Amino acid sequence: MKYRVILGLTLAFTIFGQEIRTTQIASGISAPTDIQNAGDGSGRLFFVQQNGLVRIHRNGSLVNQPFLDIRSKTRADGERGLLGLAFPPGFAQSQRLYVNYTDLNGDTIIAMYRVTSNADVADSSSETILLKIAQPFANHNGGQVRFGPDGYLYIGMGDGGSGGDPQGNGQRRTTLLGKMVRVDVESQPGTLRIPADNPFSGQSATRNEIWALGLRNPWRFSFDRATGDLWIADVGQNEWEEVNFQPASSRGGENYGWNGMEGAHCYGTPNCNRQGLVLPVAEYSHSQGGCSITGGFVYRGRAYPGLRGAYIYGDLCNGRIWGVERQGSTFSNRVLLPSSGFSITTFGEGEDGELYIAHVGNGTIHRIEGSLAPRLSAAGIVNAASFVPGLAPGSLATIFAAGLLDDDGIVTATGFPLPLTLRGVSITIGGVAAPIQSIANRNGQEQINIQVPAEIGGRTNAAVVIRRDSQASASVDAPVLDVQPAVFTADGVSAVAVHNADFTLATTGRPLARGEFAFVYATGLGRVSNEPAAGVAAPSSPLAVASDVRVTIAGAAAEVQFAGLAPGFAGVYQLNFRVPANAPSGMQDLVVTAGGAASPAVKVPIQ
Repeated sequence: MKYRVILGLTLAFTIFGQEIRTTQIASGISAPTDIQNAGDGSGRLFFVQQNGLVRIHRNGSLVNQPFLDIRSKTRADGERGLLGLAFPPGFAQSQRLYVNYTDLNGDTIIAMYRVTSNADVADSSSETILLKIAQPFANHNGGQVRFGPDGYLYIGMGDGGSGGDPQGNGQRRTTLLGKMVRVDVESQPGTLRIPADNPFSGQSATRNEIWALGLRNPWRFSFDRATGDLWIADVGQNEWEEVNFQPASSRGGENYGWNGMEGAHCYGTPNCNRQGLVLPVAEYSHSQGGCSITGGFVYRGRAYPGLRGAYIYGDLCNGRIWGVERQGSTFSNRVLLPSSGFSITTFGEGEDGELYIAHVGNGTIHRIEGSLAPRLSAAGIVNAASFVPGLAPGSLATIFAAGLLDDDGIVTATGFPLPLTLRGVSITIGGVAAPIQSIANRNGQEQINIQVPAEIGGRTNAAVVIRRDSQASASVDAPVLDVQPAVFTADGVSAVAVHNADFTLATTGRPLARGEFAFVYATGLGRVSNEPAAGVAAPSSPLAVASDVRVTIAGAAAEVQFAGLAPGFAGVYQLNFRVPANAPSGMQDLVVTAGGAASPAVKVPIQ
């Protein structure tokens, strides 16, 4: 049987109260503006100071000699100074690095430097200026530079400053102010080139370096190292701070709305045109004591499994730290730490995926620490075929969680009966151990596929607890349904339909014929006769038969030859049916009904 093991989205997890804590690792960092790693295997952290110094932290202590000293080129003045540092892919070989600073006139400079023969010292005289952007005011300089998964350099540019974007730079396409900029600086070192696939490449009325527009001051942004998604924290005007999300599949060109909108709200007028704008996935108001958002990272480390998948960010003024997580096409935003006591200027990510936070108030750097236990939510406890929340006794279910499997891959049970523990992970539902079919971590999304214990039948809900080694998740209640019919698909749309004659998949190239017998795999069809023990493969003789099951194709009733547990599988049902003689041609809706409940429609090809 083939069916979807991984759902192409990340489900949110509920976060309550204090989910994280911090531990100081360094002090004496004057006005920290950035924390970076070189990706060269050295394990070093690089602390960027606003006054023009970059300091190295290695093996728990600061290196005395600065890594980079450009104090003669910039000065810490309000929002000006040395604001960002980026190491390109392959830095270990190239020994090139890039910085974003404001020069002595206050204009933005993007420059390249080279490391000397001493790996802990960059040559401050090796500067090659790649881009200079005039700044009309002293504030809203942006400052982040970061290489994306595509190898290009992304630059966050503020709208040029003052208040309310008086020059309209956020929407003006002839300037780089108020934009996310994407350039190629590595294919020909020392030269800035514009990628041919930039969204406005070749358009004379638009700066071709622009990747996205409508930003006020994207002080910090980052890429999810597991998925490649881009998260942009954009500082608001007087009322709203926002988090913007750009999926890895984006081709650029997004318009985030400033200065027509602040967050998800019209700015300067009660009515504004939202058409074509990309609204934030999370926001918070200044009524909570915040004043300036500081973007962070999606946690992908190994030390605190319960944090994985959360985009962690904070606020400069109230020190609060939040976590945003994706839930289908929506996002969930929760407080991770009500008050850190920090004036948060930046977050950082180590080579190992562990996260750090800077407190500008006293020049300290802290490591973020979280839960060792797995983490799940009711929204992530779903039917394995439809991904609709709920549990059907005896059926296969999927639970999306954090902290199940550290490395990318799939671990599958090797035989029957299915084990109650797999790779140190176990799960109970209503206090009953559930057999485990597989555990997976694909592109940063973790899940476990289990057979729901038949013993929980008759309940309206059941407590779900996941354990990994000695750590147990919080208990989460999930609804229990007598039936929850759903058909397995290959792509979320097309059923895994099989020709009875030769057991090949039905495709548009070889569709099902009218009058032909075929079968599909399903879940949630209810109790069966000759029911096997939990985790044991369903028998082929006598069959484990379900009752009151119907199939329709394009609304026409199909003759059901067999409905019950699929022989050789645990928790998976099989439906053998004859294609109705009056079924229309093309991709048609197939719906399964069990006990009066209908499955979501899936598509099957009809000749």
